[in-house]
Amino acid sequence: MMCSVINYEVCVATGDVWNAGTNANVFMQIYGELGKTEVLILKNRSNNYERRAKETFKVEAADVGKVYKIRIGHDGMGFGDGWFLDSVTIKKLETKKKKKKKKKKPAEENQEKELGVMEVYNFSPCRWLASDEEDKELVVELTPDEGSELEVRVLTGSIWGAGTDANVYLSIYGERGDTGERHLKRSDHLNKFEKGQVDTFSVQAIDLGELKKVRIRQDNTGSNPAWFLERIEIIDTNEESTYYFPCQRWLAMEEDDGQIARELVPVDEAFVLKASASLGLEQKAQSTTFTVTVKTGDKKYGGTDSNVFIVLYGTKDDTGWFLEWVEVDAPCLGLCLVFPCGRWLDKSEDDGAIERVLFPADLKTRTYVPFVPYEVTVFTSDIFGAGTDADVYIVLYGADGVCTQQKSLCQNKRERRMFFERFSVNQFIVELEDVGDILEKIRIGHDNSGINPGWHLTKVQIRRLLRNGKGSEKTTFPCDKWLATSEDDGEIMRELVPSKVFTEKLLKDGTLKQIEEEIDDALEIHTYKITVYTGDISGAGTDASVFLIIYGDLGDTGERKLSKSETCMNKFERGQEDMFTIKAVDLGTVYKIRIRHDNSFPRPDWYLEKVEILDENTDDLYLFQCERWLSRKKEDNMIERILWEKVYHMANIGNSSLTRDSNANVMDKETSDGSTPDGPLIPYHIIVTTGSELGSDTDSRVFLIMMGPQNIRTERLWLDLPEGRDGFADASVEKFYVMGRDVEELKKIEAVDGCLSSQREVTEGLVEGRWRTWENGVEENKESEMDQDVMRMVGSKDRPGGRGLCVFSHSVPYGILARMVFWLILSHFLFDKSIISHYYNLTASVPVGHDGATPESSWLLEEISIVIPTKGLMYTFVCKCWLARDMGDGLTSRVFSVLDADSVNIGLKIIMKNLTTQEVTTFTYNDWLSMQWGDKLTLEWEMPAMIDGEQMMDYTTYTVQVKTSDIGGAGTDANVFIIIFGENGDTGTLPLKVSNRSNKFERDKLDVFDFPDVLSLGELCKVRIWHDNKAYEILTITSDRENAETKENVFVIFEGKKGRSKEFLLENSSKKRRFLRGATDVFEFSSKNVGDIAAICVGHCPKDGKKSSVKADVYWHVQEIVVTEMELNNKYFFRCNAKIPLRAKKSDHKVIECAKVIESFASKARSLVPVKYEVIVVTGSVKGAGTDANVLLTIYGMNGDSGKRALKQKYRNLFERGSADRFYLEILELGELRKVRIEHDSKGFSPGWLVERVEITNSATGVTTNFPCGKWLDKEKGDGLTWREIFPRN
Repeated sequence: MMCSVINYEVCVATGDVWNAGTNANVFMQIYGELGKTEVLILKNRSNNYERRAKETFKVEAADVGKVYKIRIGHDGMGFGDGWFLDSVTIKKLETKKKKKKKKKKPAEENQEKELGVMEVYNFSPCRWLASDEEDKELVVELTPDEGSELEVRVLTGSIWGAGTDANVYLSIYGERGDTGERHLKRSDHLNKFEKGQVDTFSVQAIDLGELKKVRIRQDNTGSNPAWFLERIEIIDTNEESTYYFPCQRWLAMEEDDGQIARELVPVDEAFVLKASASLGLEQKAQSTTFTVTVKTGDKKYGGTDSNVFIVLYGTKDDTGWFLEWVEVDAPCLGLCLVFPCGRWLDKSEDDGAIERVLFPADLKTRTYVPFVPYEVTVFTSDIFGAGTDADVYIVLYGADGVCTQQKSLCQNKRERRMFFERFSVNQFIVELEDVGDILEKIRIGHDNSGINPGWHLTKVQIRRLLRNGKGSEKTTFPCDKWLATSEDDGEIMRELVPSKVFTEKLLKDGTLKQIEEEIDDALEIHTYKITVYTGDISGAGTDASVFLIIYGDLGDTGERKLSKSETCMNKFERGQEDMFTIKAVDLGTVYKIRIRHDNSFPRPDWYLEKVEILDENTDDLYLFQCERWLSRKKEDNMIERILWEKVYHMANIGNSSLTRDSNANVMDKETSDGSTPDGPLIPYHIIVTTGSELGSDTDSRVFLIMMGPQNIRTERLWLDLPEGRDGFADASVEKFYVMGRDVEELKKIEAVDGCLSSQREVTEGLVEGRWRTWENGVEENKESEMDQDVMRMVGSKDRPGGRGLCVFSHSVPYGILARMVFWLILSHFLFDKSIISHYYNLTASVPVGHDGATPESSWLLEEISIVIPTKGLMYTFVCKCWLARDMGDGLTSRVFSVLDADSVNIGLKIIMKNLTTQEVTTFTYNDWLSMQWGDKLTLEWEMPAMIDGEQMMDYTTYTVQVKTSDIGGAGTDANVFIIIFGENGDTGTLPLKVSNRSNKFERDKLDVFDFPDVLSLGELCKVRIWHDNKAYEILTITSDRENAETKENVFVIFEGKKGRSKEFLLENSSKKRRFLRGATDVFEFSSKNVGDIAAICVGHCPKDGKKSSVKADVYWHVQEIVVTEMELNNKYFFRCNAKIPLRAKKSDHKVIECAKVIESFASKARSLVPVKYEVIVVTGSVKGAGTDANVLLTIYGMNGDSGKRALKQKYRNLFERGSADRFYLEILELGELRKVRIEHDSKGFSPGWLVERVEITNSATGVTTNFPCGKWLDKEKGDGLTWREIFPRN
């Protein structure tokens, strides 16, 4: 609802005390029963607000109805900013336009005349608004009547580091308005917001009515800005009521979700005061989360790099770009609104506005069942490696299989790194669909991503509010299992059933009633045996990963990867049966499955025959018939199928000796010449050019068949267009990539329009001699024995069991076909139509929408190019012929001979010509540069030079023998590399990977490596060998207790995020004693990079390695171990304080986790990421303030500096008087900004420059830092300096 606009007269009186006036900018906001005005700037001349002065302002603003308060203050700018405000008077004026008169000037015709004063409001504060007077407030709220006083108690948490040194600001919202943002300055404690402390503040405000929420923030300043807020308590002294606003979260950029501001809502006192209360769910239930989707228009330069803001207007509260529309989704309200725009927000486009007010489109408003909040508490186990970096998700199930969507518990990668650590308890508030009052089960899992995805889960607790909101119900789901591919059964998803329910109810007397009950009738965990049958046809097997979902009337299993076959090592091969075991909560009656593969690896195509599922708990068997391809290149190009449960019909089929080719056509297992269709698959790149004549296009499917010697041929290679493309358009050039059988030497190809005719060459070799033709809609009687068998199974109008069905083959007119397919749909319960598909493939054998006589079936093929990368050849067939029944010779297929094609060798050839000697050198390569294709499996290759037909260098094989020394610790587990140098150059870097021994580079061992097909280097002169190990320093501190020392050896093993190190032996000797009482010993070792060290294994072993030397009462008492990574100087501290017993077995060791890590500056700098900084430079407004010189800027932060950066832009006159120039600099993350250095080179006609200020915004965090200057950079003015170092304002 839009408010009307009226005139206000505001009279402001400054007090009669010393220094009462102010030079600051004064503003005011008026609040009334109908709303509030915008912020009004009270400025009408240069020297306002002098002592004893009265200033009158006339402003136009929204009609707020009856005024109940005003907010007035100033910005604290200027030399004398303190202000003593005596009184404020506001008059609401009634206005009316004068009638137009003929003789009046146009400027006077619309003049407004005041008819009188409607309402008058007087405010008498008589107080200071100054940072050094009274309560030091710069903003005050005034009421015409007596206001109220609110007592605010802020409770800081008791965890380590909870206190803050930052400035804290609070806004209180009630039924009648809000207090505005108040700086919490004066506490009853000298040092505010310390750990475990309660700070009390007094806030003067009008009567807000019942409080609805508060907003609290800190400005991230000071040495320790991070703050853990426990809760806020507000006592209304007039009403004698107390409001509790729990928080229990961090306000810190480096903790929790990185937010430094929170909005809190009140909860009942009984929930707050109970022990170990967690009230995030209660908070979420009273707040609304909005998901905002912004659609940028599809226009040139329609995007923007500017910062975009949005304000949502509702009935309860308010919280260079071409904007198409904005979508706002509020799940807890079940409401999705679309705000259309379709206009520019650009000063140089449209009307020049950069702000728009949008209204929702009623026709696009979508409502749905509102979501409800759930509190999910996850308990990670206390065992080694229990934590995970993966993305964890959850699904909740209610009664009758009702479930929520899959929801990730972490919003970003930062949260994934913070949560799910070993022995941690993490709590999340999520909004999901309402599944009812009963939670039958949950599904929890992760995506197996990150460095350490394995996860050991103890239990999950789900808490939700009762329907009346007066209490909650917490359900516990025990797990105590691994979710890891390398542990237990390899599953990364678990289905859990509840064990107990804990209910809390708020009674009428304000007390809590607590009930805990065990669940005895939870759903059972069933074991399902999955048998997957791959078809017995050419190319039926797949190397892709296969995934399965089973659906029952009580729910589903979620997507499971079929990873470990119990019957075959190599899964999903041709004609193979693979069995898998899945454990899931009872699904009830299984009725469908969804099966797919991820189309990965070189040969993903898969022909699935059927799937059988056996429920071992109930012995129920379910069959899901498929008999289709899951392929991006065959049939309908689908790699996912939904299959419905059906009954076996094996008795009807019998033992058929027939199978199907890759396009599901009927054929015997051998081709007409007796050869099998098997063979290696190779890639073909095909380029098809359609003619440009009218009607040359086609929307039929097209395929090619490659033919080689001895009748070797490929299967049909379908040339399917990408999604969104309906056909081969006129004059179009389409490119395809297909995999097909290697036909050795290409002899001819066959191009066929997918709208098949009855031409014999189309069906020849597929169902030779077994077809029928139609002449004018009448079937010729050429029935074969196989056709009779099919007619006996399905019946006809002239035979027993008939239902009016005629058997058809490879050419059927559209009208007859339509009736036949319709009959099949009606009669699918009378016989199994999969029997028909054993003989005839309906999809590949019938016309696609017409009988070949309409214009849509015609296609003018201009040219086909076939590239065979493995052969290094390209064939170009110039066709210029029709594939159409009614055009040309009436054929819809063509056979092209390779003798008619232009053949080009596409192997790589480099020709170099010496312009001085005219000598020509060539380099030739005819193989793949690929890690997947070809024999070499490499991305680089050396080619010998060919001069006058003579190869200048020969290929040879180098055998490298590496002998490791026989001293302690001589071996390595690092990656080793070598370069061999000779008179003809070097080999380049050769990794020493494949040795004659499985464990390479062990002490006193010889490793042999062979490098074939290397260009001969001539006489060898040197080698360079190195490894990628890192150097580590291990410092041990032996305890100063009695009998702490040891005479034996100690060993240490690193457990890192990238792996485990070898064993480091810390040797003791009689000449140099180690591990004495209170001693510090230092050792240095090299090891492979194990990443960040999470734990170490410490053992105590005898020097001679004999079991007889082990004594039961010998210990080494270690106080602390410090590991230093020498390259970056990162330090890892392990506080042991443990006795390590002497043991002969080195597997008997103690695991100690890392207690503290000190990351060096070099390590931090290596992990920094580029960030875009927005720099705004404001030039002064006095005469001659601008500069023509070149300006340089250096930004300094906690992580270093940016270096000198030139501030320049093309075609712009920068740094003019009174201007604000904007620049974007991409710099490695600087952290908190400390200072800037700005300078110029004194060049140009007028180099002198007055810099007002510099503002720098970190686009990643949104934090803006202001650097005020107000000084000249001029050799002729001020101190004569042309540079300044500017520090940020506090």
